Amino acid sequence: MNQKLTSVLNQAPRRGRQYTLIALVLLVLVGLSSPALKGADITAKGFDIGQSILTGLVTPDTQLLFGLGDSGVAYLILQTIAIAFLGTLVGAVIAVPLSFVSATNIVPRPVVIVTRFIIMAIRTIPSLVYGLMFIRVTGPGPFAGVMTLAVVSIGMISKLFIETIEDLDPGILESLDAFGSTFFQKIRYGVLPQLGPDFISILVYRFDMNLREATILGLVGAGGIGAPMIFALSAYHWHQVGAILIGLFILVFVVEILSDKLRQKILRG
Repeated sequence: MNQKLTSVLNQAPRRGRQYTLIALVLLVLVGLSSPALKGADITAKGFDIGQSILTGLVTPDTQLLFGLGDSGVAYLILQTIAIAFLGTLVGAVIAVPLSFVSATNIVPRPVVIVTRFIIMAIRTIPSLVYGLMFIRVTGPGPFAGVMTLAVVSIGMISKLFIETIEDLDPGILESLDAFGSTFFQKIRYGVLPQLGPDFISILVYRFDMNLREATILGLVGAGGIGAPMIFALSAYHWHQVGAILIGLFILVFVVEILSDKLRQKILRG
């Protein structure tokens, strides 16, 4: 038995060289990235500000944290949720037809090339750039945030939808082709019944991401809770910063739990 085990271990692949090569590559990448850290200059004032932020978290502005007015954390969180929800919804409405005409098992390849190029172009631009563009067009406010998240969501939702559509069982589509089904009939009776749970799971995941994106977009004036936070930071109102950060933490924590449970329930049927 020992001889058999020894022979099996001797036949096992030797990966020492591969691991050594990977370690060397990582060391080289770390060395090339180290110049980015040379600009870090943490002064005594920086430590004082960090201490003030921690103090603000421990002793937040309770009037702002529990206030029910337009400037209260509860209202700002609800506005952020609304922006994220509408952005996800509008993005999904646009992404669904784009994903179907970008799947190689649904439409001809020339059409796929054109639509995938459009999706790639949409995904190229960062969300903050879209936010600044829409603020110039529509003015600052929640509407700019909704439109920004909608456009940003199109790229990711379309990409995941395409991968899901292309993983379909080809036998069902071939059967529908044999019956002479049209393009829309194939989607209605062959695609949507299989993809419904996966689509909903992807949308829940994107909504979770859009909540964080909505917070960041608020920093450039696109509505949500980010704008009051940047104003409080600029004015060194650390107790207000603490109240807003506590509200954000509660929001992300609750949404994370609910979205995970919803995705698991959807995927398990």
